[in-house]
Amino acid sequence: MRQRSIKNLAEKLELNSAFLIEDPRACKGCWAEVFGNNNPVYLEIGCGKGKFIMSRAAACPDRNFIAVEGQEAVALRALEKAADEQLNNVRIFIDFVNDLGDYFEKGELAGIFLNFSDPWPKARHAKRRLTYHKRLQNYKDIMAEDGIVEFKTDNDGLFEFTLEEIEQAGFEILEMTRDLHSPENEDIYESARFTTEYEDKFSAAGKNINYVKI
Repeated sequence: MRQRSIKNLAEKLELNSAFLIEDPRACKGCWAEVFGNNNPVYLEIGCGKGKFIMSRAAACPDRNFIAVEGQEAVALRALEKAADEQLNNVRIFIDFVNDLGDYFEKGELAGIFLNFSDPWPKARHAKRRLTYHKRLQNYKDIMAEDGIVEFKTDNDGLFEFTLEEIEQAGFEILEMTRDLHSPENEDIYESARFTTEYEDKFSAAGKNINYVKI
């Protein structure tokens, strides 16, 4: 979806720069110094307006969270949330990531969240999907030994693709459901407690939310 232009966007980003990482590649191997502690670090790729990552950070002050978003206008909303709530365990950078090895040393991440990623519906674009097996391997290559990847989507086709890619990559499924917000699942899966703006919208409309953790 095309985003509306925001007047004085650069100035507004600067006003919230306390939570903005302007050169994330320079932080490779130094994220503990960025946060000023050795707490585990989690990354959300494509944070949107930041509802998910901010609620996670508020509920888990003993963890650090990095959110990445490619669109500046969208990232601004996440930065504003972090500033409003003064979440010192959150940092945000603006980029379209490809190889996570550009930003993190092996073992620096404890987990990755992929929420409602672009499905890239055309078959020729399968390699662009964030759950393509080579991307999954890239995530695992830079995470701690017990690191996890969590994926949520309303797109049933993308979810089936993801399950196939997980198998091809040789990863173990730790948790999985095709209806995360069914009444019986609300108390089972931690991820059900933390939702995105899209997730709330789809769930309210009765759409099932697919979820898998590896």
